[in-house]
Amino acid sequence: MKRRDFIKSSALLGLASTVPTFAIHQGLKKQYKVGIVGYGDRGSGLHTVFNQIPDLFKVTAVCDTLSFRTDRIKNIGKSAGIKVYTDHKQMAADKDLDIILISTPLSFHFEQAKTALEAGKHVYLEKAMTHTAAEAITLQNLASNYPKQVIQIGHQYRYSPLYFKVKNYIQSGYLGKVTQIEVRWDRNHNWRRHVPNPDLERQINWRMYHEFSGGLAAELLSHQMDFIHWAFETKPDSIFASGGIDFFKDGRETFDNVQILARYDEAGMIGNFGATCSNAHEGYVFKIRGNKGTVSLFFNDGYFYAEEGHIRELQEVDGVSGATKLNWTADKKGIRLIDEPLKDGSFYALTDFYRCLEEADMPHANVMNGGSTAIAVAMANESLLDGKLKLWKV
Repeated sequence: MKRRDFIKSSALLGLASTVPTFAIHQGLKKQYKVGIVGYGDRGSGLHTVFNQIPDLFKVTAVCDTLSFRTDRIKNIGKSAGIKVYTDHKQMAADKDLDIILISTPLSFHFEQAKTALEAGKHVYLEKAMTHTAAEAITLQNLASNYPKQVIQIGHQYRYSPLYFKVKNYIQSGYLGKVTQIEVRWDRNHNWRRHVPNPDLERQINWRMYHEFSGGLAAELLSHQMDFIHWAFETKPDSIFASGGIDFFKDGRETFDNVQILARYDEAGMIGNFGATCSNAHEGYVFKIRGNKGTVSLFFNDGYFYAEEGHIRELQEVDGVSGATKLNWTADKKGIRLIDEPLKDGSFYALTDFYRCLEEADMPHANVMNGGSTAIAVAMANESLLDGKLKLWKV
């Protein structure tokens, strides 16, 4: 091997052995009090994560219009003294709260984030950031009026050590020129939740109705779309989507089968994002293909597969360098990207949220890039409904 190629390939060994982490801020200054708006599965789940880092945060209030959800507090632990609200505006006015975490149906995100900002609160807003492109732009403009308040969007891939490493692989050129992205997030389930009273159907199964939801594009595929924006520092120039209610004929409005094609002109890439509710064979697929190699990702695991020629280069360096050995697969064709078990992505996101609060820093998932992903999701949903190509016009 030429010396320069040896040095470049050796850098991959070092990259493989270094996992970026978002450490808990040292020299803790304060414990922030949190109010959670929307106490369904996601809101109560995040409460559990907060309880894992009690030096940083304490949940002191929850808000939901459904009493059987707020009753969950009893099962979370450390529930003594938690206030219960049914009106998000009343909770935002609570002087004891520092942060409002919003985990409600998508259509409520904009109004509730606006209320929290105007009440002087920091905001953790679950993805997708907003329901429409117009709301995304308005919230971005509104946020500029509150420069001292931190707004973090719930795109947790931007905080996962695994996905952070893949971003470094991409930007360091180890995949070469990437032209194709393949994403699937499939399940064989109707996505329906139990409704104790028929009058509550739209409140509980809100994901199935256009008024409240962005469907599969917002709830699932927005994660991978956002990662592509982040890793490649890009956005889609055009989006075309196709889908339908092809399996579950149960009165839902959002599609149970979708395929989204995104074109990134400047990057010279095509992204294929698909999801269905009627087949779970592959489940989760996230492949990023370049002329030098492919990254294949799962939730908490991932592999790099070099193209022919680059495999020999990596094996030669691995065998003679003094660097940490690469974690090869049994067939010596792939490299495992992570060695240690990972925590839930929300843990990394929330600990870095604390850092941003303490240091008055901009989160990795912020109102600007979160807005870009919300706009892309809105474009995809518009195309799903009218069957037309959508161009980025922002």
